[in-house]
Amino acid sequence: MSAPPAAVSATEEVSATEVRARLAARDGEIALLDARELGEHARGHPLFAAPLPLGRLELDADRLLPRRSVPAVLFDDGPPDDRAARAAERLRGFGYSAARVLAGGLAAWRAAGFAVFDGVHVPSKAFGECVEAQYGAPRIAAGALAALAEAGRPVAILDSRPFAEYRRMNVPGGVNVPGAELVRHVRDLAPDPDTLVVVNCAGRTRSIIGARSLVDAGVPNRVAALENGTMGWTLSGRALERGAGREAPPPSAAALAWARAAAARVAARFGVRRIDRAELARWRAEAGERTLYLLDVRSAEEYAAGHLPGARHAPGGQLVQATETYAPVRGARFALVDDDGTRAVMTASWLLRMGHRDVAVCAGGPEDGEPEDGEIETGPEPVRALGLTPARRAFEIDAARLAGMLPGRDMALVDFADSRTYRAGHVPGALWGVRARAARLAGRLPKAPALVLTSPDSLVAHLAAPELGRLSRLPVRVLRGGTGAWRKAGFPLEPGGKGMLDEADDVYDLPYDAPPERREEAMRRYLEWETALPDRVARDGGAGFRLPGP
Repeated sequence: MSAPPAAVSATEEVSATEVRARLAARDGEIALLDARELGEHARGHPLFAAPLPLGRLELDADRLLPRRSVPAVLFDDGPPDDRAARAAERLRGFGYSAARVLAGGLAAWRAAGFAVFDGVHVPSKAFGECVEAQYGAPRIAAGALAALAEAGRPVAILDSRPFAEYRRMNVPGGVNVPGAELVRHVRDLAPDPDTLVVVNCAGRTRSIIGARSLVDAGVPNRVAALENGTMGWTLSGRALERGAGREAPPPSAAALAWARAAAARVAARFGVRRIDRAELARWRAEAGERTLYLLDVRSAEEYAAGHLPGARHAPGGQLVQATETYAPVRGARFALVDDDGTRAVMTASWLLRMGHRDVAVCAGGPEDGEPEDGEIETGPEPVRALGLTPARRAFEIDAARLAGMLPGRDMALVDFADSRTYRAGHVPGALWGVRARAARLAGRLPKAPALVLTSPDSLVAHLAAPELGRLSRLPVRVLRGGTGAWRKAGFPLEPGGKGMLDEADDVYDLPYDAPPERREEAMRRYLEWETALPDRVARDGGAGFRLPGP
């Protein structure tokens, strides 16, 4: 595929009024995409906007927008910001025939009187609060939970976050059971009906959704969400564990049998549709006319061991928590896959209640038999960089050669990792910048005879090389394998941010990322923001949630 043009040409524009009407109609497909950096996105965006930063477009577009003819509208801050036009033109160069630009950008959206939301995963966060309001999801405060534990009362604390989040910090005694896994493991972890089951996350959404999932499944235990999660625990003056490794063991046969029966009840109650392999094949054949998200909701290890060809990995709990980062096309089809149907059914039941209309669980239960030859791929989800053909890759140097060079005398080294990763550890002497602002970066580079670029796996570095070479008029090389290869070769990393040449607005800082002296206040502000979302969304016209009675 040919490279996108370097210059920005005229791209068709669409008004804020038309985009909002299309989103509200819910009778077709549309993707509203933010071409700015993630930190800018978090400072303000329309309700159903999804981040697609210009600097990562080639890495993210193929998985987020699987249909090349999907109506996609890109926006930035508005003139003189040109990132949306550049992103739309780049997408059109990759065959996205209906990529357009929001006329006037976010400034025009505001001027039209339409709501702008700060934060990330706003629809999912608002949904969690609406679930609690609709169903009266039971909750328990940190102090009450601590008192029960101190009194020796039977309590099972199930942490519904991904393992990496759990390992960073967790409520003491908690066991890691990511959201969609809860129904499969609860009967093993709390076999006594007198045991209180407490579900927690870092804040609120995954606690609420997880606890309600167990109630929907009919677990005989009393179930409660830990009020405000680990933030609530911290704000109560209690210490968290760090570095814990308690993961739920594989579920027993009895636990799985119970989970399958529970999932069947949930499917019947919420109208979860099941499709066989023949219908999935039809959906695939129609993927040129209807966007299809084929998502495997199991663990990363199970996905890598074997999955349907073309299926993406989207753990069920995270798919509900951050839907727009997996599936930003409104009106798309969802086909969810696992090996026995339980996790797919529980996830599908929530997507349907969120207002996604075309959601199905595709064949994967024991009754469906073994997959036929050619129906299984193995390995982690591949990263495809659009347009990065062998001919477009920059000349590479290996880690050993780079170690023998001196940044500042022999070359300038630029790292295109995200700013959080850069601060955590980078090749000593590396500078940092934002790819989408390459022109600004080129003007801030020190004088050097050549440039060497790196990024975690070298892909963004290769994508940045042609433009930065043109702007700097210097020969450009890329570290083979990126900073990951440097680390694997045994060379040291340097922490800190002294080499940052641009604003670190490419990441969204969670309350736990705030400096220690401001951390508790950041937690309080975050929790206030989250609980206020339903009213803000309702004033904007609603999100289309469909929550039947308890």
